[in-house]
Amino acid sequence: MPFVNKKIWLGQGTYEIPAELFSLNRKRLVDRLKPLIPHGKAIVVLQGGKELPIYDSDMAYIFRQESYFRWAFGVSEAGCYGAIDIDTEKSHLFIPHYPESYAVWMGPLHVPQDFKEKYVIDYVHYADEISKVLKSLTPSVLLTLKGINTDSDLPHEITRFEGIEQFNVDDKILFPEIADLRVIKTHYEIDVMRYVAEVSSAGHRKIMKMVKPGTYEYFYESEYLNHIYGTGGCRHTPYTCICCSGPNCAILHYGHAGAPNDRLIRDGDVCLFDMGGIYFGYGTDITCSFPANGKFTSDQKMIYEAVLKANLAVANEAKPGVTWPCMHLLACRVLLSALKDGGLLRGDVSEMVTAGVGGVFQPHGLGHLIGLECHDVGGYLPGNPVRLTEPKGLEKLRTARTLQKGMVVTIEPGCYFVDVVLDKALRDDVLSKFLIPEAIERFRGFGGVRIEDVVVITDTGIKNLTVVPRTVEEIENWMAKETEANSEFL
Repeated sequence: MPFVNKKIWLGQGTYEIPAELFSLNRKRLVDRLKPLIPHGKAIVVLQGGKELPIYDSDMAYIFRQESYFRWAFGVSEAGCYGAIDIDTEKSHLFIPHYPESYAVWMGPLHVPQDFKEKYVIDYVHYADEISKVLKSLTPSVLLTLKGINTDSDLPHEITRFEGIEQFNVDDKILFPEIADLRVIKTHYEIDVMRYVAEVSSAGHRKIMKMVKPGTYEYFYESEYLNHIYGTGGCRHTPYTCICCSGPNCAILHYGHAGAPNDRLIRDGDVCLFDMGGIYFGYGTDITCSFPANGKFTSDQKMIYEAVLKANLAVANEAKPGVTWPCMHLLACRVLLSALKDGGLLRGDVSEMVTAGVGGVFQPHGLGHLIGLECHDVGGYLPGNPVRLTEPKGLEKLRTARTLQKGMVVTIEPGCYFVDVVLDKALRDDVLSKFLIPEAIERFRGFGGVRIEDVVVITDTGIKNLTVVPRTVEEIENWMAKETEANSEFL
């Protein structure tokens, strides 16, 4: 029985991904590798993801495809391999060869022709034939992945299949090249990311209208997940939803098992909701901050607008040729200037930046590459700028790259009041001279504000894929359900 769903989509109303997205990526990879293999015949071999059991049970985690394999082949199913012949540019997919009993529990057995038609692959074989097929192609070398993800410091899983020891394997050439290619998105990829950003933005807009004091944070996580899956086909999220309120907004990765979005939202709280969806591997990452009762206090407005100024400053300056560290320092200067105007800081702003005062209020980098991973690959590769350490704070950046057309990044400045960070700064001889203690004390328990957009670097600037209320007036009107004044967000 062929696939019921023969398209790469989740059905009517969701986005249909063209198979050309993946064939173009394979072509880009072939073009990149050909000059590096002047003699002999090279074949790229990528191993897809495997289903993982939940500890020692007979249950498995909901499967998510390995990202390099997804990038090249688009296949959603587990247990596959892919090969790309650099000489002929032909693609080979190897699918699991399940026994007949599989059909009882997991549904109809799909044959190679089904995969060939759905994913538009040149040749499809069973995975237990991989050694035989690769031998018939007479490669001089197999190119496999081996490298370290610079965000997680975890190594890529080594490619394994029965008989691989019979081949000459090179695991050094492929990783930096394919990771670098993933940094620049094609127009097909950007279209998918635009779709998932639209779905995810709509989920944020819905939640902002629903929030009210006296309810629990996890309720809005639940409603958000229901929206992006039920209306947009986003079964997965790129990270655990961060739905924090009040002092929890100062916990950067709130929502984890030890703090599972379980606080009662109170009148007077700021909410910071950092949530996004994934559609066929491609994700988004959006943060909205707003008052739980729909009206900013003067202090909340001051902090919010300080962060918004930093966000907009970067959005106005980001373009090809500009370095990401420069954008981080720009956001830092704008934020610190606004906090100085708000009465929390004193002294020269340039000296504050050099001293690292920015890290007291924003202990994270400005943003990150995004695509098939939330913190996408390619941040620090050979031949690219190394991680910087001066001025203080730049070591937190997930990349020091110069911006290029086709990059997709997040712009996410923030301002947080984290007790342990503030206490340390107030004891520091260099940092403390810039802080006004009595003003800082007023914001203990405030939490924090983050404003995060997903943007594409264009020829001349950026295209913001995020569509949510951003100014104080827009947020207050939207939460008050004054929809006529906010038609652009519907």
